[in-house]
Amino acid sequence: MKTLTFLSSGSRSSAAVAPRSPDSDDGLLDAYSLAVTAAVERVSPSVVAIEVKKNGGTPRGPSPADEARQEVAGAASGFIVTPDGFALTNSHVVHSATTIRVMLTDGRHAGAELIGDDPDTDLAVIRIDAPDLVPAALGDSDALRPGQVAVAIGCPLGFQYSVTTGVISALGRSLRAQNGRLMDAIIQTDAALNPGNSGGPLVNTRGEVIGVNTAVIVPAQGLAFAVPVNTARDVAARLINHGRIRRGFVGFGGQNVPLVRQLVRYHHLPQDSGVLVIAVEPDSPARAAGLAEGDIVVRVGDQSVPTIETIQRLLTEASIGVPTPMTVLRGTELATLTVVPAERRA
Repeated sequence: MKTLTFLSSGSRSSAAVAPRSPDSDDGLLDAYSLAVTAAVERVSPSVVAIEVKKNGGTPRGPSPADEARQEVAGAASGFIVTPDGFALTNSHVVHSATTIRVMLTDGRHAGAELIGDDPDTDLAVIRIDAPDLVPAALGDSDALRPGQVAVAIGCPLGFQYSVTTGVISALGRSLRAQNGRLMDAIIQTDAALNPGNSGGPLVNTRGEVIGVNTAVIVPAQGLAFAVPVNTARDVAARLINHGRIRRGFVGFGGQNVPLVRQLVRYHHLPQDSGVLVIAVEPDSPARAAGLAEGDIVVRVGDQSVPTIETIQRLLTEASIGVPTPMTVLRGTELATLTVVPAERRA
């Protein structure tokens, strides 16, 4: 039989160390541990493990038997936001899912349906078919500060309701969604996330959700990201009410380019870069407005646009159908066009 030997540092006598009372758990926990455990106890009843199945499919249209064999199972996390069963998770988790099942912290299994998802923010709302559900408390992500304690709860790699802790590493990060669109105002944390954590809550020490865990940088350590809860709150409300998010569409492809310094000074432009138009879609609002390849977009409405991501942020639901001036550099001269954004096609 092997014997484990515990080594102490130094030669201090054990008699000099007063033993802790085994009767008081609080005496064994420091303030940090108490804060984390209290937060976990508050939010855990709202966290769900999600199992999804998606059809692999083939362009030639497989038979039902083939489709059954091609179903791909996946697992992730989510959390309940209303007493009647609406829950938040990631779009990439449930998009095109054929079957969604959840497991609650009390061991119950239930079916769920997809209410709507928004790939641009990687958020989705599902509705769980079960009684006596406990919604999570939502915090205010605008009040976050770097260095603040952050607690992630989820079901990574099948290990249900795992807890990791860290801090808010940075705010206002940008992250590319799986559909290529840039997500803004992303929270960076060093709380460890793994596959399966997607869609789970990031909470503060009060047990309030401050973000929806969404991604990690795979080769790195301590680089994880969450969608701010204020964004999630707005997206969830619109998905619950309408089942989708409406955004504007102009219809051109572009790339960020530096502007010639002489033209910046001559035209008193507030930025040193713009968006070079490299392609204009036929029958698009951009084509109807007269936008042409080689134009450099520098302003939309009264907003300077140094990057194509700036234009994407301006194409909200409110922009649809609204005539909007678009200022471009055409050669060495400024030209102002009027574009009427359409609703972006799914």
